[in-house]
Amino acid sequence: MNPAELYLDFPLLRDNDDEERLIFLDNAATTQKPDTVINAVSAYYRESNANVHRSPYRLGEKSTDLYESARSKTARFIKTADDKEIVFTRGVTESINLLATILSDQLLKPGDVILLTEAEHHSNIVPWQIIAKRCGVKLEFVKLHGDGRFDLSEIESNWNPKTKVFSFQHASNVLGTIHPVNELCEIARCKGAVSIVDGAQSVPHFGIDVSDMGCDFYTFSGHKMVGPTGIGALYGRRELLERFDPAFGGGEMIKRVSLFESEYNDVPHKFEAGTPNIAGAIGLGAAIDYLEKLTMKKVESMVNSLAAYALERLSTIEGLAVHGPQTDRTGAISFWMDGIHPHDIASLLDGDNIAVRAGRHCAEPIMNWLKRPATTRASFYIYNIREDVDRFIDSLNRIRGLFKNVS
Repeated sequence: MNPAELYLDFPLLRDNDDEERLIFLDNAATTQKPDTVINAVSAYYRESNANVHRSPYRLGEKSTDLYESARSKTARFIKTADDKEIVFTRGVTESINLLATILSDQLLKPGDVILLTEAEHHSNIVPWQIIAKRCGVKLEFVKLHGDGRFDLSEIESNWNPKTKVFSFQHASNVLGTIHPVNELCEIARCKGAVSIVDGAQSVPHFGIDVSDMGCDFYTFSGHKMVGPTGIGALYGRRELLERFDPAFGGGEMIKRVSLFESEYNDVPHKFEAGTPNIAGAIGLGAAIDYLEKLTMKKVESMVNSLAAYALERLSTIEGLAVHGPQTDRTGAISFWMDGIHPHDIASLLDGDNIAVRAGRHCAEPIMNWLKRPATTRASFYIYNIREDVDRFIDSLNRIRGLFKNVS
């Protein structure tokens, strides 16, 4: 695979009819889909469409094999030897809501503490706020320092002994910061708390080893790693998945049902009530195949190189401040240009066929910490090249000039 030609695998980028190729720089929100993923989803509906696990005919068996093969690929991708530790969900948001519901019913008691961080996406804040109100538990937050990092010694020294859950992101969707998750999981383990890692911004960018990490739960979304929307995975240690009862009831998640009681299915199926997103799971498996063919080391190298080049070029623009670290980061770069609202920047960039994100990025507490009403965010992925960065910088310089002339 030639990195400069990877965009040819992505029809929305390849088949754009505009004079200038679309520069898609909103990859932290979602990624484009290659032909292999689109074809895998289409082929399922054309050739294998049947419900899984309970269909006693060849078509149903084929569908089940494809679905469970995707589970095995997902387990391998994040390096757990037990594919029964993979629960398919709609993505990180559903995974965290699922865990919040289960833990509130079966672990947390009034007066207990849920520890989060100031860097979290709303999907790792709002579910816990709901649980806190419902169950009388308390929320506490790890503070951000400097360029968006945590002080590990501060976490340990301020640890509340009533903390039962520590839920945190692996990488920031705003600042690009990669957090020391191994150390954070170790703190949680030593303090007797359940660790939950939001891997939405990490799994697409570099290799993940949940066994080495030592987390209790880890979750990610397929659409941020060239997979379909509406599919993701929740990894959970087998011991914990066996221990907790499901949050949702219905078909598939049971072995036996009588009028007054039921016997739950084995893991992971007891957490997958109803007909699952079969096509989505197969598409996720195809996305994993695509990234593994490229290799995650190559993905990491490509994105890191682009981010470093973009940071260098951004530093030359007058009145522009980048938020977040300069190194040890993902390809998500948030910035502020003096005198120009982020929404205006995004709209003018769109006029140059460059797609970026502007706003609070579903992380309003970070905006409050930055003391910004919003930021502009450019986020890079495997189909972006240096020429994309150059066009992006040229457009920003043009926008800077427009507002200079107005003032």
